[in-house]
Amino acid sequence: MTRIIRFADGSGTVRTGVADGTGAVRAFDGVTRIADLLRLPTGELRALVERTSGGPAVFAESGVLVLPPLDGLMELWAAGVTYERSREARVAESTEQSVYERVYDAERPELFFKAPPWRVVTDDEPIAVRDDSELNVPEPELGLVINRQGETVGYVVADDVSSRTIEGENPLYLPQAKIYGGSASVSSGIVPAWELPDTTALGIRLVVRRDGAVAFEGETSTAAFHRDPHGLPAHLWHAQPFPDGAVLCTGTGIVPEMDFTLRGGDTVEITIDGVGTLSNPVLGDQAQLDWLVDAVDEPLVRRRERRGHRSA
Repeated sequence: MTRIIRFADGSGTVRTGVADGTGAVRAFDGVTRIADLLRLPTGELRALVERTSGGPAVFAESGVLVLPPLDGLMELWAAGVTYERSREARVAESTEQSVYERVYDAERPELFFKAPPWRVVTDDEPIAVRDDSELNVPEPELGLVINRQGETVGYVVADDVSSRTIEGENPLYLPQAKIYGGSASVSSGIVPAWELPDTTALGIRLVVRRDGAVAFEGETSTAAFHRDPHGLPAHLWHAQPFPDGAVLCTGTGIVPEMDFTLRGGDTVEITIDGVGTLSNPVLGDQAQLDWLVDAVDEPLVRRRERRGHRSA
């Protein structure tokens, strides 16, 4: 399976390229940012990927550090209440139940900002739960990678980590429940849209492991969407430009019951058929993610953090 990746070589130089699933990585000629790729129309991006895929391997994937596939002026956004299960969960947790029932059937979707590129983590990097929320959950979601023209050019696995207690107290607290250090993770490889032409029935699975056992597991399918996820970008693009494109999480159909919450030390694993698997350890202290600031200029800091959590 071909994936578009962003990676750092041994010297810390950041590049973009194509990983073909065999362990080989072929770098794009003269293109160092995902943002630059998303400035291209779909046809030009496809031609570049296919041309690069036919060239010689430049790196071994095992010898590079794969990074989150967001940079430049890209933004991570998310949609809410796009599955019936999401509506049920929001109604159960909220003091203002009717707002979720109304948006479920409304023409206009719920869309909210999630993270700038530097705050996004990826495979094997930690996510976090807020210490001022009693209930915190992962939200497994299909992520659309959208170019500056508003075209969906690829897919990622996403985790829209959320603080249910805070959002449930008042819907106006949504930004605090959704936007904080450690609340946004996406898989490192972008699966090109032309390699996954049918996303109408992709299986989505979530497993949370704790102390060597499964603490929670659930599954759904994109067939359970209440609204077409491919209609969401038009609403996001309607009144604002995205010069470097964006990633849009399309909502979750897996929400634990109210007696479950994530804890520090857990591991969250999300798998979406045809797209990949995303795995993240969980921290109970958001301050332990302050290294993300250093990683902006020193991407190899991420390698140290991943190794630290593997050995913990």
